[in-house]
Amino acid sequence: MLCAPAAHAQPGEPPAPAQYPQVHIEWDVPITMSDGTVLKANVYRPADANGAPIDTPMPTILNMTPYTKLVTTLADSGMSVPGMSDALMSLAGRFDLTGTPFTGLADLVNALDGGFARNFSIDRDLIRSGYAQVVADVRGTGFSQGTWQVFQDREQQDTVETIDWAAAQPWSDGKVGMSGASYSGINQLQAAEKRPEHLDAIFPVVPGSDLLRDIIAPGGGLGIGFLPPWLAGVNGLKFVPDLSSLANGTFDWAWLASRVENPAVFFDLIAAALTTPTIDEIPPHMVALLEDGSSIRTDWQGDPSRIDIPTFVVGGWHDLFTNSEPRIYNAIPLPPGEKQLLMGEWYHVSAGSGLGQEGAPPRLDALQRAWFDKWLKGIDDSLAGTDIADFGPITNFQQGGDWITRTDFPDPAAEYRRLYLSPQASGTAQSVHDGSLTDEPTGDPTTLTLAPGLTTLCSRDAAQQTAGLLAAFDACGKDSRIAETNALTFTGAPVTEPTAISGPVNLHLETMLDATDGYWTATLNDVAPDGTSTALTSGQLTSSLRAVDESRSTRAPNGDMVDPFYTLTLDSRQPIVPGERTALDVGLLATDAILQPGHRLRIDVFASNFPKGMLLRPLLNESELKPQHLVLDQEAPSFVSVPLVPAR
Repeated sequence: MLCAPAAHAQPGEPPAPAQYPQVHIEWDVPITMSDGTVLKANVYRPADANGAPIDTPMPTILNMTPYTKLVTTLADSGMSVPGMSDALMSLAGRFDLTGTPFTGLADLVNALDGGFARNFSIDRDLIRSGYAQVVADVRGTGFSQGTWQVFQDREQQDTVETIDWAAAQPWSDGKVGMSGASYSGINQLQAAEKRPEHLDAIFPVVPGSDLLRDIIAPGGGLGIGFLPPWLAGVNGLKFVPDLSSLANGTFDWAWLASRVENPAVFFDLIAAALTTPTIDEIPPHMVALLEDGSSIRTDWQGDPSRIDIPTFVVGGWHDLFTNSEPRIYNAIPLPPGEKQLLMGEWYHVSAGSGLGQEGAPPRLDALQRAWFDKWLKGIDDSLAGTDIADFGPITNFQQGGDWITRTDFPDPAAEYRRLYLSPQASGTAQSVHDGSLTDEPTGDPTTLTLAPGLTTLCSRDAAQQTAGLLAAFDACGKDSRIAETNALTFTGAPVTEPTAISGPVNLHLETMLDATDGYWTATLNDVAPDGTSTALTSGQLTSSLRAVDESRSTRAPNGDMVDPFYTLTLDSRQPIVPGERTALDVGLLATDAILQPGHRLRIDVFASNFPKGMLLRPLLNESELKPQHLVLDQEAPSFVSVPLVPAR
């Protein structure tokens, strides 16, 4: 339930002064895996005033990264300039563009002062307080040998073996924690699920757990906006050579051979998804992605219920992995306090923005240090004199409101309420059709037609797919009115009191197509009195992939679907019969929001969602990009199920 505003989540006093004055670095330490492949790691240890490493065994923090230790080193170097880095961080935290069309840019800059950078790379303050830190290039990336596995079984085994290696070093006391963001957050969860003996606590920032539904194919549409540039970036960085080895004659030729043999990992799958013309011609390696129980889908489908060590999850309502983050917290079978969740109104690269400021939770690096102090050292009061186990356990930024703490999410008091899509004009939107949200079905039977378009290039979903970069422009990241010019909109009456929304949302649509496939997208929006339409959450669905796994889906007490779990397999595919009505449920991700008095709730419906998602090429060919039809009929109504919290 909702506990209270997050009054206790103040910046507080900084952590205790560093125990040691310097940091010693051992570069490119080889770690040999059980199959003979050599990973390379940088080892950071506390040092005395002369730079000599401290011999006292201490806990070790491990970060497994695909972005090369070189990137980590550059980020660390920029944050380690005495005096200057703290000043620049503080300046970033105060960067303010209020009153301009670029307040989203300020949010991105503010993240630099929220602790994210130290979590992503190296936290020297953490090391100087008595920790060793190991940053290792995952197999096939950076300076490590082998072929990049992209979260698959061999890479997961590497992480476990690296944990064992770190625990066995003379400078380690045998206790290991894991830190890092994004990729380095996902592999923390994967490692914890395997329960290695020496892994004692993790602090994953913006992690995912169901990679297929999070980012690869949300709703069955290829995540075209993020995947190709991300794959290109990692595959490109892995070719950056170890210049020092070139200079001293120790160049790793096995490293080079693996790069030449596999220069563009996973691009064959992207190419197949974009070029295969028909279902019958899908190649075997792509079929595996569309088969339930295949090895690659098994590797990419996490099971947080296996995690039995303290876990602090940091996520964002518009992160790439929003689908997973609250689910991870809820699935971990630990008491609140030993598991915690922090959700901000963040994108992937703006995680931590605003933290440490007045009225906000502490910075991510302060929370992380307190977490490891608690679970690796047994120190209970390093967070401004309080126990990190008493923080939260769920600390959310309530969109449209402020920071709050919860004991449960979604709020158990939330009650699902149907709001019906009505053709009657609301007079509030400039869209393909301006309809209304009503408490009862209204209006004569109506068919609304909507063509695929590209206005979603300027939308919150597009900002999400660019990891937050497009959010620099408020007209896209904070206002849906440009995107809505090619949408069907349905807007409710102004609320008269604060109205909270807590949990996943579902849009039930009665549809009709002129082809055998189509693509539906929906957003739930908060419409301010000045007309600004802010997307709170979104979802999308390929029409032929509408089948759900009922055992993993959630329905409201009245039987309405509220959180569909799509099977997304070829075997469960159901091609549309052109001209026939088809009912489908478009699941929108869980959100925590509040409508202020005078604000309205709106549903936007689109027939496309580029660049967040795009039909796989064989399904795109079947759709022929023909207009799609939404049927509004009181006998078989279309409606949205919204989890509303009764006023207290």
